[in-house]
Amino acid sequence: MNSPTLWVYLASSPLFWLTATLVVWVLADGLAAASKRHPLVNPVLISIVFIGALLAASGVSYKTYFDGAQFVHFLLGPATVALGVPLYRHRQLVARDLLPMAAALGVGALVAITSALLIARAMGVPREVLVSLAPKSVTAGVAMAVTEALGGIPSLTAALVILTGITGAIVVTPLMNLLRMRDYAARGFAAGLAAHGIGTARAFTVDPIAGTFAGIAMGLNAVFTPLVVPLVLTWLKI
Repeated sequence: MNSPTLWVYLASSPLFWLTATLVVWVLADGLAAASKRHPLVNPVLISIVFIGALLAASGVSYKTYFDGAQFVHFLLGPATVALGVPLYRHRQLVARDLLPMAAALGVGALVAITSALLIARAMGVPREVLVSLAPKSVTAGVAMAVTEALGGIPSLTAALVILTGITGAIVVTPLMNLLRMRDYAARGFAAGLAAHGIGTARAFTVDPIAGTFAGIAMGLNAVFTPLVVPLVLTWLKI
């Protein structure tokens, strides 16, 4: 079997893309660890760039890639459920901060939605794109469902969700340090609220308490944002 034929065979194999995804992630995470988890060395961003470049160079469609890598997608469910473990471990701290978390959730979610919509509308962005932008700070599955129900573009929302998560994961630590915020519960909650799962993953690399509160914020925002997005769109007459 010559090289071109071998590559065609491998590129069409689901196992190849699953293996490629895992290998790229291990390498990306190794780079992040070698940088002592510097915010700019984000393993999610590195993995996206590597896999995207590989797909572009090989001419393989995303559908073919996803057919192989969907097992990783399946693991998102168990990984989300596993966030309950640190939540249970820090339950007393969580119970103490219920009221501040409720206030932060309401203010943070509304600011995230409203600020993005106002800026985008001022730039002349059409309604369909505005609707796609509104739920950018919640996890992709929820955000895409909200967008589809309101007449937006789910695929665009998915891209915006990933961009929001990566941006949040990169800027959250330097920003919190600049603001001299030392409370890891507050830092983590802000990361999870603004940058969903990617921000939560970043929070866990910084401190377990930050990760716990980021997971709480991510879950609460996934419930709160779908409820308020239609209201905000109506209020802003979008």
